[in-house]
Amino acid sequence: MTFSVAVSGASGYAGGEILRLLADHPHFDVRTVTAHSNAGQPLIAVQPHLRSYTHLTLKDTTAENLAGHDIVFLALPHGASGAIAAELSAETLVIDCGADHRLESKADWASFYGGEFHEGWTYGVPELPRLSGTQRDRLAKTKRIAAPGCNASTVALSLAPGIRAGVIEAADLVAVLAVGPSGAGKSLKAHLLGSEILGSANPYSVGGVHRHIPEIQQALRWAGGAHPTISFTPVIVPMARGILATSTARIVPGTDAASVRSAWEDAYAGESFVQLLPEGQFPRTADVLGANTALLGLQIDENAGRVVVVAAVDNLVKGTAGAAIQSANIALGLTESTGLPVNGVAP
Repeated sequence: MTFSVAVSGASGYAGGEILRLLADHPHFDVRTVTAHSNAGQPLIAVQPHLRSYTHLTLKDTTAENLAGHDIVFLALPHGASGAIAAELSAETLVIDCGADHRLESKADWASFYGGEFHEGWTYGVPELPRLSGTQRDRLAKTKRIAAPGCNASTVALSLAPGIRAGVIEAADLVAVLAVGPSGAGKSLKAHLLGSEILGSANPYSVGGVHRHIPEIQQALRWAGGAHPTISFTPVIVPMARGILATSTARIVPGTDAASVRSAWEDAYAGESFVQLLPEGQFPRTADVLGANTALLGLQIDENAGRVVVVAAVDNLVKGTAGAAIQSANIALGLTESTGLPVNGVAP
C-alpha cells in the first residue's frame, strides 16, 4: 500500500529531515513540497543533500496545495500550522511538527506562546510511559498527531518511568541540556551564527521561561505526577545536531537502588528506539547522530538522594522528524519502525 504525502516547510531543517527519512520509506510517496519565501525554487536548490527529489519544486504553503494527500506533515513555525490544519480534510492524516497542537492547556499556551490557541492533538512520542500503558496506545488510528518538542520529549522520556513507578518525586526536578542550534530552525539569527557559537557554550531561556516546560509537565502528569515542577536550562553548544540532557530527581525516601533502576528497565524493555544502557554506561550525542534512537544512562547519587539520567538524541530525528514518522506508521497500522534508522553515523 502506498500513501501520498505532502510536506510543508520543506526548505527548513525539520522539513528537510522528514524528507530525508521518507526517501527510504516503502509506503510513503512524497508528491508535494511547500515553502514560504523559497516557493518556486527546485527543492534541491535549498536542500542539496536530498538528491532523490530532483523532480520536485517548492510550492506555496497553502491549504489548497496540501489538500488531496493521504498524509500531510506540517513543519512550520509555531502559530503558522493551526489555521492551515483546520482547512484540511478530517480524513487526512496530519502531523504537526510545530507547537500549535502540543498543549492541552489554553492557559499554558497563553503564558508561554501567546496568540490563538488550537486544541491539543495526540502527542507523538510512542514510548512515553503513562499511568496506563504508553502513548503508543493513543496513536493507533488517530488522524491528528502533534510531534513533540525535541527538548521536551527528551526530558519526559528521561523522567516519566520513575514518576510512573513511584520511585522519584515529581517536584524539584532539574534538567540541563546541551543542544545543537539546528533545533532553533534555519532562519538566520545573529546569536546562532558560527562566529557566535564556535568555541562557546551559551545558555538561553533561563529561569523557567522556555516554551518546552509546560509540554514536559503535561507529559509527566500523564505519567502520574500530580504537580510536577522542573528547573529547565538549555545551553547551545557548537554541534549542528544533538541533545545531551542531564535530568535529576529526588528519590522517594526508602526506595532502594534496584527498584529505581527497574523502573526504567521495565518502561523501555523491548523498545527499539528508546534504550537504557547497562549500568555505568552513558551515551554521547555522536552515538545517535542520524538515528531515531534515544539512549539513556542512569546513575544514583546516594549522597544527594537523587537519580541522574543522561539522555542523548538527535534533535532532528528522534526529537522531531523520526518521532513524526514513527507516530504516522502507528496511526496507519504499519510496522512502527518502517523507514526509520536505529543505527547512527560514525565518526
